[in-house]
Amino acid sequence: MIAESLFCIAIAVYFEARGEPSNGQVAVAHSVRNRVADRHYPDNACDVVKQGYYWNEHPIRDRCQFSFWCDGKSDNPRNEQAWYNALYIAELSGYTADITEGAMWYHSDTVSPNWATTEYVQIGSHKFYTEVK
Repeated sequence: MIAESLFCIAIAVYFEARGEPSNGQVAVAHSVRNRVADRHYPDNACDVVKQGYYWNEHPIRDRCQFSFWCDGKSDNPRNEQAWYNALYIAELSGYTADITEGAMWYHSDTVSPNWATTEYVQIGSHKFYTEVK
């Protein structure tokens, strides 16, 4: 049986970073864990991953903290090997040093959100932030 929190971290890793090298996937897992540890965010991984704006108990498209959760697409992993890897990464992230240096926010290096600062850690194709504007 997979713990619910581990499942939620894994689902974030799968949809946000499955094409990244292992360190990029671990970094996404750490960003979820960092939010759970921060008093400004929910205190469990599932609520962190599902955080956003809702209408009639459904997430509003493109209004979530983790984009995959409200992009209108299925949240069921289809690639079995990538899913098992995401589960492994989610578990591993609980035992490894945080290479994001405490980051709670990240984005792909293909976009430039207005909240981004010039201080970030680049891991794979994501930029990780400990502070935002």
